Amino acid sequence: MKYRKINKTGDKISVLGFGAMRLPTKNGFIDKESAKELIYYAIENGVSFIDTAFPYHGGFSESFLGEILSNGYRNKVKLSTKLPQWSVKKYEDMEMYLDTQLKNLKTDYIDYYFIHSLSKGSWDKMKNLGVLEFLDDAKKKGKIKNACFSYHDNLETFKEIIDSYNWDACMIQYNYLDEKNQAGKEGLKYAASKGIGVFIMEPLLGGNLSKNIPKEAKNIFNSYTTKRTPANWALRWVINHPEVTCILSGMNTKNQLIENISILNEVSESSLSNEELGIYEQVKEVYRKQMKIKCTKCGYCMPCPFGVDILECFSMYNQNAMFNDSAVKFRYLMNLGGIISNKPSHAKLCTNCGKCVKKCPQKLPIPKLLKDVSRELGGKGFNYKVRTLKLIMPIYDLITSVKNKAFN
Repeated sequence: MKYRKINKTGDKISVLGFGAMRLPTKNGFIDKESAKELIYYAIENGVSFIDTAFPYHGGFSESFLGEILSNGYRNKVKLSTKLPQWSVKKYEDMEMYLDTQLKNLKTDYIDYYFIHSLSKGSWDKMKNLGVLEFLDDAKKKGKIKNACFSYHDNLETFKEIIDSYNWDACMIQYNYLDEKNQAGKEGLKYAASKGIGVFIMEPLLGGNLSKNIPKEAKNIFNSYTTKRTPANWALRWVINHPEVTCILSGMNTKNQLIENISILNEVSESSLSNEELGIYEQVKEVYRKQMKIKCTKCGYCMPCPFGVDILECFSMYNQNAMFNDSAVKFRYLMNLGGIISNKPSHAKLCTNCGKCVKKCPQKLPIPKLLKDVSRELGGKGFNYKVRTLKLIMPIYDLITSVKNKAFN
């Protein structure tokens, strides 16, 4: 297994990390034997980073990891989990969640502790609640080794967060279709320039870059001398960036795990040839042709005076069109609906003021397109769904805590 060093922490991290969000299941619950076999195999073959979060697998991912790592495997890995910031109402909530997670994971400390899914709205909220002081105190008490955050918002806010604290690592979504989305390539380079670790989520875009591949894209990949799977091409593109510390992959079969280990053992940073890089550009062009909205993500339309995240609305709309991915509508509801982000930024907020149209170099009819986004991704009863989920989320976290206490 290849490793990359985080300059800030000095830790050498395996380029492949094990994401515990998509563990194998049986009858709706974690298939403990299969999942344990996978994780042990990963560790024995050099994977040194395991990532989870409070809500994964109905709240049982942390407890499961605590159970299977407590027999000596814990000391062989860096363990990461995340604070569910959307359920934090006061400073004491942060302390409560961290203590609960330490108990779930059966450990005295968490190596990399991420504030989960920060965005502009949730960042402002958490900062005002004292999250930076909380992180300092948790490090001082030895409950966490490294303070980190995961992110799903624009580049501007990402840089603001990076510059606001002495972070040890961050986690961003990055793949060959998201080079200009969210933090993007510029954010990746900016974070790495600070010496912090950069962990990559969604390297396969929720699995869409390993399945549902257009025939034309497959033919382009297959035109290369060396035959590779679409997943192989996607992972190679990410790890080719020297600024990337570790790719987090949600592997739920042994074949997936073996393939990913093999790929990332083989690939080095900046190793892709000009011919290979050209193939990615051809494949990206295939996907661009399938996009319903020909947005170049220049950002001139932003910020919207009414809070619409125009770029992310268009990005999700295009992703839904390209992959028919049912998860997109849920992410739209959770993120742009303001449930996780604490600040609504969905398409329905558009008032048709027209300021964005005047700024758009492509002269896109942005308000009209936002109506299409709202109809397709929001659907009927969108505001009711948002209000309902905002009420449900704290109850879900409470139930999760109770289940974990019973489990422990």
